[in-house]
Amino acid sequence: MSLPADAVSRVRLIRTDSIGPITYRQLIARFGDAAAALAALPDLARRGNRALRIAPEEPCAAELAEAARLGATPLFIGTPEYPALLAGTETAPPLLYALGDTGLLDRPAVAIVGARNASAAGTRFARQLAIDLAEADLVVVSGLARGIDAAAHEGALARGTIAVIAGGIDVPYPPDHADLMARIAAHGLVLAEQPPGTEPQARHFPRRNRIIAGLSAGTLVVEGAPKSGSLITARVAADLGREVMAVPGSPLDPRAQGCNLLIREGATLIQSAADVLEALSTLAGQPRHVFQVAEALPEPFTPAEDDSSARARLLPLLSPTPAPIDDLIRLTALPAAQVASVLLDLELEGIIVRHAGARVALG
Repeated sequence: MSLPADAVSRVRLIRTDSIGPITYRQLIARFGDAAAALAALPDLARRGNRALRIAPEEPCAAELAEAARLGATPLFIGTPEYPALLAGTETAPPLLYALGDTGLLDRPAVAIVGARNASAAGTRFARQLAIDLAEADLVVVSGLARGIDAAAHEGALARGTIAVIAGGIDVPYPPDHADLMARIAAHGLVLAEQPPGTEPQARHFPRRNRIIAGLSAGTLVVEGAPKSGSLITARVAADLGREVMAVPGSPLDPRAQGCNLLIREGATLIQSAADVLEALSTLAGQPRHVFQVAEALPEPFTPAEDDSSARARLLPLLSPTPAPIDDLIRLTALPAAQVASVLLDLELEGIIVRHAGARVALG
């Protein structure tokens, strides 16, 4: 798989301060490519009297070279190799590193996540579910954590599993799962958003959870506390319009409380792989038509000559409380592309910040 000609420029834009997934896509849409966006950034930041550190070329080129040395493939959003289902989510990472069989990204997938301190029964159940789902040609996605994650990977390893990790593609976490990660890289697929060599930090795990949910037609929780990462993954899946499933448990077991809560909120109760297959039967294989998701890359647009007038209409509607962008479009009666253009300028000037769910607020 050959790299895009502007791969280094893309990495520079991705690694530049304050450029998140949404901003990256808006910049590419406005300026056409990463090099043009990089050239425009200093002027955009200067308008807001803001210092913006643009990532230099040398370390970004070195990042790609190190990935190549490790045998990892860079997957850039907007290219055919990038997973389509994930690309359609609002906060899809602009770049993923892949180690292993990228062909798994073309198959329907289900996430199995759960407690790190899983019970023996929960671990056994998760492993058998993964075996059965893999035999039904579903790819099992999880996060390489101890407990339920590891059991799911082990069960599906022979037929297809994807591990999404929080650190670099060469940094197993937890360290005692180095052998499992190596086996997944050899027989399945490992994905990482962070550059090679990155040690995972607390802020990386919610981003990993969003990738797990974004790759999958549905997310199944097997044991999990109400405030656990597994419940975060399930709620991200729900926000994306994906199927949320949970295995019920004893109300006396704290590890079952999160699953029971999800079921009470409307998640599908799962007792076997057949239940999962039934829940996903109308979804699997139709990622671009079934789910309500954003476009992988916005339609190209050019700032209008009267953006100053649009800016004057938008600013009074903004406050420290996040507002849906759809509401701003409706209240201003401005074209969506023009609102996107003005919001991009305001973000790069440090006036607004973006929030989940396509919302913005004054910074």
